[in-house]
Amino acid sequence: MKRIAEQFRLDGAVQSVATLGEGFINDTYIVTTERARYVLQRKNRNVFTDIPAMMRNIEGVTSFLREKVRRAGGDPRREVMTVIPTHDGALYYEDAAGDYWAATLFIEDSVTCQSASTPELARCGGEGIGRFQRMLADYGEPLADILPGFHDIRFRFRQWDDALARDAAGRRASVAREIEWIECRRDEMLRFWQRVETGEIPRRVTHNDTKINNILFDRQGRVLCVIDLDTVLRSPCFNDFGDAIRTYANHGREDDEHLDDVWLDMAMFRGFAEGYLSEARAFLTPAETDALAFSVRYITYEQVLRFLMDYLDGDTYYKIKSPDHNLVRTRAQYALLRSAEERYDAMRAIVAELAARP
Repeated sequence: MKRIAEQFRLDGAVQSVATLGEGFINDTYIVTTERARYVLQRKNRNVFTDIPAMMRNIEGVTSFLREKVRRAGGDPRREVMTVIPTHDGALYYEDAAGDYWAATLFIEDSVTCQSASTPELARCGGEGIGRFQRMLADYGEPLADILPGFHDIRFRFRQWDDALARDAAGRRASVAREIEWIECRRDEMLRFWQRVETGEIPRRVTHNDTKINNILFDRQGRVLCVIDLDTVLRSPCFNDFGDAIRTYANHGREDDEHLDDVWLDMAMFRGFAEGYLSEARAFLTPAETDALAFSVRYITYEQVLRFLMDYLDGDTYYKIKSPDHNLVRTRAQYALLRSAEERYDAMRAIVAELAARP
């Protein structure tokens, strides 16, 4: 690990390398030198099939953000991720096993939160995501599509239809009710996605992994920056909004077996929406704003479909803790979807109120 860390342009000799975080996708380490600390990651080749393109995306976006922060009188080393190149100027290091490694500057005196426990914290998370999108609203460089079909429900339906036809695990007959949950909403979801396909709702630079531990705060609770930019690509802004609400505002767990505990917390919804729109209403079009409330239903529905599809396929994508784990997840996400449907008019009213603020 020390040898790998030494491939990058670090300030000072490497003193130690230690694991950092739980590493659900990438393997992450903290590297300490005589004068600074860095984050070193082994990127997951199974999830990201074109890591060089991914790193070019990250470098392009962070360079653009850094210049904006500098012009505004901020501190680019704290308010933007800093990619550390290798000694030969590359954005990554490929080892003998074909694994890709990348390094970034560790931002000192920063704080992360593992969950949004209060509406105020949800508001801060919304502000962070909204600011990230706003600052990149005029980013004109191309971005590689490193996750083809991501949140594209037409693409997901093709996968779904194939999974139904395969019935690889022989489970289709036992989940007829759950299959109907998907099928009875198919046309509605396709109509919504068609607004993206026609260009009514534009694709912008989005983060696409908006859980709150991807936002850094300073010790006074102010947002510093958004981190973990592996999934940055061009997609509708509502993807970031809907997925954030799916995680922030779920009163229960993603795999909760007690379905009465799974419902959409409107105080958390308002908190995130208020923070998000405080930054994003400056650039969102009316069509984009109008899509925000429905995006909660759309993204949650997509997750119901994906969990059930993996169950039908024999649990080949998501890690499971029991043979019916994906089915438990399916039912819990469906309970959240039903709650979002019941609160849809209230969500729309909140978005309209917040969007109209000066």
